[in-house]
Amino acid sequence: MSSIIALGLTLMVCMVAVGGKQGWRSFLSLLLNFGFLFFAIVLIDFHVPPMFVTLTTSIIILAITIFMGEDDLRTTVTAFYASLIVMMLVLALILIVTHWAMAQGFGQEDSDDLEGMSILIGISYLKVSVTATIISILGAIAEAAMAVSAGLSEVLINYPDVDNHRLMASGMSIGRQIIGTTLNTLFFGFFGGFLSLFIWFLGLHYSFGMIMNNKILVAEAIEVLISFIGVLLTVPITAWVMTKRRGAIVDNQAKQK
Repeated sequence: MSSIIALGLTLMVCMVAVGGKQGWRSFLSLLLNFGFLFFAIVLIDFHVPPMFVTLTTSIIILAITIFMGEDDLRTTVTAFYASLIVMMLVLALILIVTHWAMAQGFGQEDSDDLEGMSILIGISYLKVSVTATIISILGAIAEAAMAVSAGLSEVLINYPDVDNHRLMASGMSIGRQIIGTTLNTLFFGFFGGFLSLFIWFLGLHYSFGMIMNNKILVAEAIEVLISFIGVLLTVPITAWVMTKRRGAIVDNQAKQK
């Protein structure tokens, strides 16, 4: 048994022990998402248009993450709609920034590993970079959308007559409470993953300008910054979607009673 399998089984046991049935569903959603990501890589390798694969896979991953993570349709449907809107907005931003930054492909630090290999694989590295960026931010967007949507669903359950202005204000208030922790999670995840690279930069006596213009660092920094923007956009958009869906949610509550 490899260490990865052992850690995976440990994770499954812990998730089921803590979350019960919901923990098992969350673990299953993780496996499904991994399967779809692997399938997306295979499709891109077979020269299926990367943007088509990206959009299709992203929608499937969002649906699995959100709908398998919660049973309350008031929360999940709102979070799913909001996540789709944010994904489309962020995708437009990614296309502009990635094309402008030109940080796709391999850096000088990869030259030793690529020696003797051809990098002419017949696939646009720019499109691959866009695909990697949009997929990397889906989890942060879905998490923020679920948190805001769940909070607003509770507000509507307890105060069904609340007006849209107060509902929007409640959504922004909930968002402010999760933004700080979410942004810190993204930042420290980025810093921890690149700690060895930073040490390498210092060992090679890179200047500050060389570090800030390094292709590998710039590509990852773009992903993190766009993730920040995606989370910030998710809060007001989720609150707005909830105000648009409040009629259907209140009517459904009345029918259940």
